Amino acid sequence: MLPLYQPTLTDSYGRQIKDLRISITDRCNFRCVYCMPETGVQWKDKSEILSYEELTYLAETFVSLGVTKLRVTGGEPLLRRGVINFIRTLNSIPGVEDLALTTNAYFLPEYAERLSKAGLKRISISIDSLMPKAFELLTKVNALGRVLEGIEAAQKYNLTPVKVNMVVMRHINDNEVVDFARFAREKGLIARYIEYMPLDGPGEWNRDMVVSGKEIFEKINAKYPLKPLIANHKSETAKRFTFADGAGGEIGIIAPVTEPFCGACSRIRLTADGQIRTCLFSLSEHNLRDFLRSGASREQLRQFISTTVLKKELGHRINEPDFVAPERTMSCIGG
Repeated sequence: MLPLYQPTLTDSYGRQIKDLRISITDRCNFRCVYCMPETGVQWKDKSEILSYEELTYLAETFVSLGVTKLRVTGGEPLLRRGVINFIRTLNSIPGVEDLALTTNAYFLPEYAERLSKAGLKRISISIDSLMPKAFELLTKVNALGRVLEGIEAAQKYNLTPVKVNMVVMRHINDNEVVDFARFAREKGLIARYIEYMPLDGPGEWNRDMVVSGKEIFEKINAKYPLKPLIANHKSETAKRFTFADGAGGEIGIIAPVTEPFCGACSRIRLTADGQIRTCLFSLSEHNLRDFLRSGASREQLRQFISTTVLKKELGHRINEPDFVAPERTMSCIGG
């Protein structure tokens, strides 16, 4: 086991990098319209995907540099065999303070208990509609009932607080904003509303489809008055609210398009094929996989990571005239 050794991993703007998103697969059993194309997806060859042994070695290396929070993502991470043991291994790394996973919940009815016993602390679930027909339109899969079962399983086995994430798109599911808040109240969930970002599979992102965080807040607040929560950390991405009447649940609004929060970003991403992405919207990637496979020492990997973090962008450029969307879609980058 790697000895605990935690200098501060800091970018050129003085931001400490504490959060690592680890994608373990580019594959998914859903085809969410904002994430990947319905057809023609080019999967990475197995040889290009990092093994669990490689992922563990790199996770240890990131933690040795000061990372304390790990989130396992995909694609759909529960599609990959061996994910339970991988979670258990990550949980055993000294210095890991928070271990979470993002999933579409399709496999959670079977996996929730084992994930909990393996040491998973929290879970985020993508669910963009509570209406069966709309859910199928958005995901291309008739699976809403199974996802709802997955949410119940996550709560049953204490993968809490359970966050349910809704990407809000105008004329597609924005009519469910209040219903989603009601769902959170009734089930004691954290409902997080995310502005539609230019990372969609078909490449048809249109600013007119963005429902702003302000508009989302106003819709919910008109029905269920909200009370702001003070952020636990300045790098939090969501503006958080509780219900003023004391009902259970919580509301979070993530507005990267209309209210960018890049200034306090503490995140970095490792794709399933071993590329470091310093920003969700980076136009370049840094090939950590090939450097690792070339026989680089632990110290050389630390230096590579530290140097890469210094290249982290000040912020995304969604609102700039010269903005260019990344070539890779969300499913390839990792949530």
